[in-house]
Amino acid sequence: MSDAGDKWMETSDVISMFPTLVWKIQLQAALHQPLDARILALLAQMRAEAERPAQAHTWQSGHDLHRCEELRELQACVLKAGRGVLRALRIGQDELVVTGCWANVLGPGAAHRMHSHPNNFLSGVYYLRTQAGADTINFHDPRPQARVIRPPVTELTSANTDQVVVKVADGTLLLFPSYLEHSVDANQSKGERVSISFNLMFPSFTEQLSQPLW
Repeated sequence: MSDAGDKWMETSDVISMFPTLVWKIQLQAALHQPLDARILALLAQMRAEAERPAQAHTWQSGHDLHRCEELRELQACVLKAGRGVLRALRIGQDELVVTGCWANVLGPGAAHRMHSHPNNFLSGVYYLRTQAGADTINFHDPRPQARVIRPPVTELTSANTDQVVVKVADGTLLLFPSYLEHSVDANQSKGERVSISFNLMFPSFTEQLSQPLW
């Protein structure tokens, strides 16, 4: 904040306020490899039975994959990670349910526009198949007014940029606030990028959590 020779201040500090956090978890290979194989087999069967143009570069499943037996183990990991997030945030509620779960397949050249997941508390992505050129996700600054003034910077950091790129791999699990907008750049590889998206919400929201705070 100041040069070593400056004598005009007694103390200085940087106070971080209102942070937006993303939790990144790498599942052990012994767990995610057989899990991935089961889910990929299920998705291959679903895609074979689905009606879609032969030239399509993208495919998305229905939003109820969490009801499939093949995803039971993944759902358990997601809920365990979600409860860990609640503890980290000091939230006095430890119940979460999966409200939606679906697969996204992006072929070469395919991208996913910027979006968020309304009506949920946490959202996330689990990665089944990635490769160089198809192994990142972009998170965008949720503060609209931060874009009003954009002075040049000497180095891009998470504190001065409006977009953070997170690198992922097979078996990576990400959780983040559902309000956080995110996008995926065009697949630059020759293979498919396969992921599972999901949303988490408090099951007792209307009974316990939706009362006025004033």
